[in-house]
Amino acid sequence: MLTPVGKECRYFYGDYFRGRKREECRLLLDSAPQETWTPDLCRTCPVPAIQQANACEHLVLKGTIDRRLLGLMRRMAVAADCRKCDCTVADPQIGCGQCHPALTFLEGNP
Repeated sequence: MLTPVGKECRYFYGDYFRGRKREECRLLLDSAPQETWTPDLCRTCPVPAIQQANACEHLVLKGTIDRRLLGLMRRMAVAADCRKCDCTVADPQIGCGQCHPALTFLEGNP
């Protein structure tokens, strides 16, 4: 579904049926509700870019709302785990490196 800033995200949900305006980020449903989600967090959220770069079915994203700059600025913080190799992924856009072996023609090996 399209976010309020126009990016495609599978975790964003908007219900606009018959004048309703209910929007939520379903990535944050499992996290502890310390902060309330607002649509302005979609502007700096890295999840749409991660989904576009990495379509691995084993990648599990976990989101939290992070406060920066003396608590004035809020951002989405995303952590990733791999279900296949049961490890923490350092860069979710690239992946763990074990699920999908590198293509040999990209490495230069015949």
